[in-house]
Amino acid sequence: MTTRNPSLKEQLLKDLKKINELVVLPSKVAGGHAIFIGKKEIAHFHGPNEMDLRLTKKIIKEVGLTHPPASRVHPGRKNGSEWIELRFTRKIHLKEVIRLTELAIKQY
Repeated sequence: MTTRNPSLKEQLLKDLKKINELVVLPSKVAGGHAIFIGKKEIAHFHGPNEMDLRLTKKIIKEVGLTHPPASRVHPGRKNGSEWIELRFTRKIHLKEVIRLTELAIKQY
């Protein structure tokens, strides 16, 4: 019998569900899974390896994040947006996505 390995997105959702303030519901913005604090959507997914996180303009600037240049979902997003696309293609990327999500929680 083989054990199925969860996808990175499934693992990320599992880890995020452990944070008490967060609730996973259908996205009001993008469809699919979304992460909420109360009624505020702070994240949603674009496919299996990309999450759009509402991190705030201030935090995005302080952390030094930039909008991915090859964005297929938001190619025209301005640098001043409160949302940032986060890509995770390896398990080691999930810790950083969780850390940034925890920063977003503090803002809301």
